[in-house]
Amino acid sequence: MTTPTSTVPPALSNDGSDIPPLWFTVPDGLFALPMAPTAEERSSLAHAFVRELYSQGDEALWTPAAPYYAAIAEYMAEEGVSYSAMGLFSTDGSGVAQCALTVAAVETDQTDPEIAAHGTLAILSTDPLNDARWLDLPCGPAVSCVTLRELTLQPEVTATGEETKLLTGQIQVHVPFSTGPYTAVLTLYTASTEYWGEFCDMVAAILQTISFVEPQD
Repeated sequence: MTTPTSTVPPALSNDGSDIPPLWFTVPDGLFALPMAPTAEERSSLAHAFVRELYSQGDEALWTPAAPYYAAIAEYMAEEGVSYSAMGLFSTDGSGVAQCALTVAAVETDQTDPEIAAHGTLAILSTDPLNDARWLDLPCGPAVSCVTLRELTLQPEVTATGEETKLLTGQIQVHVPFSTGPYTAVLTLYTASTEYWGEFCDMVAAILQTISFVEPQD
């Protein structure tokens, strides 16, 4: 998987709510979905999004794809997701490693980031399938949770027509806000687990850039 270059950090949108802002940097190769508060804005952003995502396409592809991604963005916004992106990275061969990245803000009853992180770690550690760990980030304490699961794909949805096993991985990091009673939840999900190490490195790099105050650079 190629090493991406950092882009301008997006701010976690509060859309008029009381959620404090959050900034982070993402690499090239992550295409942000058209998250916006109104249907008109989502539609406009969706048209730009599909042209960037499918840069080799044309209007025959872009026109039907734009409303689809606008609808996905609306659904995610309703579920509390403030940032969502699709990751497409070229591999050493001719393939593509894919992932999905989302960031959401969850309200908590705790304003002390360290207490909130300890509580999150205690809850996540109760599931034996979770690899939950404490993190010390530049922005403060956080908790990571890694889960690998094997899914069974039925014959009707596989290229070979035979039942297939698919290994998927999820990295979820809970970062308590230092500026309010909220926790940012960053989740990366991928079925390209042959590049699991690279995705772990990418998430680690993103976490180092999280900031609750607007970066000066």
